[in-house]
Amino acid sequence: MPNIDANGNRFNYEVSGPEGAPWITFSNSLMTNLHMWDEQADLLSHHWRVLRYDQRGHGGSSATTPPYDFDLLGEDIIAIWDLLGVEQSVFCGLSMGGATGLGLCLNHPERIRAFIGCDMPYQASPEFAALWDQRMQMAREVGIDGMAMPTAERWFVSDFVENPQNKQVIEKICTMVRTTSMDGYVGCCNALQTVAYADKMGHVKVPTFFISGSEDPAANPKAMKPLVDAVAGAEIHIIENCGHISNMENPKSFNGAMLTFLNQL
Repeated sequence: MPNIDANGNRFNYEVSGPEGAPWITFSNSLMTNLHMWDEQADLLSHHWRVLRYDQRGHGGSSATTPPYDFDLLGEDIIAIWDLLGVEQSVFCGLSMGGATGLGLCLNHPERIRAFIGCDMPYQASPEFAALWDQRMQMAREVGIDGMAMPTAERWFVSDFVENPQNKQVIEKICTMVRTTSMDGYVGCCNALQTVAYADKMGHVKVPTFFISGSEDPAANPKAMKPLVDAVAGAEIHIIENCGHISNMENPKSFNGAMLTFLNQL
């Protein structure tokens, strides 16, 4: 996969789909990489120009010294778009990727054709910020490799994890976790600790659609309701009996909802 120097960092990215087709950009969650979107890229690449990239410090992208914030992570993709000649794109992000997209909707609305925000935070409470202190301490103690299986088990409902048919998905998650650098993990944890969009959500004016797993411990439909209510015209698709990485746990429901929204643009 190609690399590009943008915003003071080197980013791994992949583009697929026909030239001249409308752009859609996918942004990964913490401790994953662009491969979390493999199925969505395959689905859309016939009619969309699909851009996936590894967020700073994840996958094949380099990492600068922490801390990071969502202004920085947003400027990363703006710089990538500028270098690739992307004037406007649909933006789809999950968790950290969703918060990155929300910042873009607020700071660069002219570049966003539409926004799909999935299982995402928008405001860090003191309890939420303290949780990331605990996770960073765990990473320092057990290493990134030691975070792989506990993270995978936390991201999916127990029935999914325990089903042998899903072993390949769990292994894929663990592999992605292990590609995350320590600086990238800590830096992006810092960004999550300081996310603060609660008083700005009403300023989002681009077409917006949300997706949430019903059993997501961090970004379930109840947790995301203030965000959905604040963005004019926004709707939410709830994936029942599903955890945090909803596009991989139930791709059929996720993809169907995504396509319905995209076909209305």
